[in-house]
Amino acid sequence: MQINGENITLENLYDIAHSPRKKVELSAGAKAQMQKSRDYIEGRISSGEVMYGVNTGFGAFSSVRISDSEIEQLQRNLIRSHSMGIGAPFTKTETRAMMVLRANALAKGHSGIRPLVVEKILEFLNNDIIPVVPSQGSVGASGDLAPLSHLALAIIGEGEAWGAEEQIVPVQTLLKQKGITPLELKAKEGLSMINGCQVMTSIGLLSLWEARRLLWMADLAGAMSLEGLRGSRKAFDPLISASRPHPGESKTARNLMKLMGEMSEIGQSHLTGDHRVQDAYSLRCMPAVHGAAKDALRYVVKVLETEANSSTDNPLVFADANKVLSCGNFHGMPVAHAMDFAGIALSSQASISECRISKMISTQMSELPAFLTPNGGLNSGHMIVQVAAASLVSENKVLAHPASVDSIPTSAEKEDHVSMGTIAARKFAQILRNAENVVAMEMLSACQAIDLLAPLKPAAAVKAAYDHIRKTVPFAKEDRIFSKDVAAIKAMMTSNELTDIIQKTVGELEW
Repeated sequence: MQINGENITLENLYDIAHSPRKKVELSAGAKAQMQKSRDYIEGRISSGEVMYGVNTGFGAFSSVRISDSEIEQLQRNLIRSHSMGIGAPFTKTETRAMMVLRANALAKGHSGIRPLVVEKILEFLNNDIIPVVPSQGSVGASGDLAPLSHLALAIIGEGEAWGAEEQIVPVQTLLKQKGITPLELKAKEGLSMINGCQVMTSIGLLSLWEARRLLWMADLAGAMSLEGLRGSRKAFDPLISASRPHPGESKTARNLMKLMGEMSEIGQSHLTGDHRVQDAYSLRCMPAVHGAAKDALRYVVKVLETEANSSTDNPLVFADANKVLSCGNFHGMPVAHAMDFAGIALSSQASISECRISKMISTQMSELPAFLTPNGGLNSGHMIVQVAAASLVSENKVLAHPASVDSIPTSAEKEDHVSMGTIAARKFAQILRNAENVVAMEMLSACQAIDLLAPLKPAAAVKAAYDHIRKTVPFAKEDRIFSKDVAAIKAMMTSNELTDIIQKTVGELEW
């Protein structure tokens, strides 16, 4: 793939990050634009002009003039001093995405740096020399300064990288093994490598790709629960969603009807007995709640894709307009707000999933044995499945507290308002993991409920998913270690097994 500053999407970033053998190159057009920008900056440097970040100090030291002979040392010092990341490192996959996004932002040609900088980042990427980047230490002020500095530190040959078998080694070890030379920084290049929001954006986009899959799995789990609770399909009539035209609501209603297909034996039983006239909110409001999550996450994807294809440096160079402009394009607030919104939406999605588990284990809300066990008392059944789901949902409520409403002045009040965007992105990734487990728990309980309705059978994708799960996770006649069942179902979700089964059975779902 060639990058040009304009062509990163949710899908191709996820693909590159997870495909170490896929090569990434700088397009010829982007290279020419970068060279024009560099030539322009060098002309202004040679004229003796003072420009922030080029021949001045940084942040609160912006008024300190640096001599021409010290400019390259200035850039190295910047990377070294800003490499203040803390905590467990990001994964290789996450760091690959960061490298792609930083290279793509620089490829737009508004940073005034040599094309060699982007080519060197991509050379490291293509040769699987992936820097070790600590996950904590960014406030999202001038972007992700601390983590991006660790990335840049490895590129200049002074940091650490991932070696064989996920061992952390000095990057020099890998450079010698592979015959690659580190980058020697020139004027402005150190600053340009770390000024931006590529850490929060990469973590966000990778998580959003997986969150999209989870939304499909939540629709599937909801359809399975509806069958297990012998609920009504009337709430998914297209006339209803047409009267309240939020896109996600209509898409979810269509997904649910597609997943359940023609009226199943279980669905038919709802129509032939003394059943509830109206289902609980967690069943009949699925189009509204699941749909709202879809609408929210589509918006967030749009924001982050815009960010992934933006110039986030300071100052920015506009050679054609004869301007070098100091600015705040590095500020992480657009991403921070979006990631907080995504975390809230996905937390709500997990919450309604837990509500359906609660309905299935309750004799007041279902026509099933208490806690979904045939021999209650001796067996506890799914009692603690619901408790564990409630715990994760409650944890998500804490994690969903927005990071972007916080700010703490940094750099001696020079950087007085910060976004906390990387914290928001990291929190969203954990919310996602929790939500995946909750949905896996719902599928486990729904499968048990469907079994307890035998000989009545579900239909369409619900039956296909049920049959696949039952190949690995059998009906529980008595208690066993249900956490292993949840892990097995979650693995089916995250490996795309269940998504593939849905597509083969009823076609693609909407989001």
